[in-house]
Amino acid sequence: MKPRSLRFRSKGIDKKHPLVLAAKKLGIETYGSPTTSDQALIPVPSVKIGPGDSGRSHSADEFIYVREIEEGIEQYIRLIEML
Repeated sequence: MKPRSLRFRSKGIDKKHPLVLAAKKLGIETYGSPTTSDQALIPVPSVKIGPGDSGRSHSADEFIYVREIEEGIEQYIRLIEML
């Protein structure tokens, strides 16, 4: 067996990282992403965060509600203020 690519590597972030701690204080659920992205190429601690339902992500009928976008903006602001 020979892998097609070793370019994408598994990513993680320390559970004690300030960003993770701030998210938890705000009640933001944390979990490993079920999808792959260019995040795997970022050589520093990083997170994937965004509004909407991750289960709808990367599907043929992917969509997001306007309400989810508005709530996401508010959540980003609160998260940044916590840092």
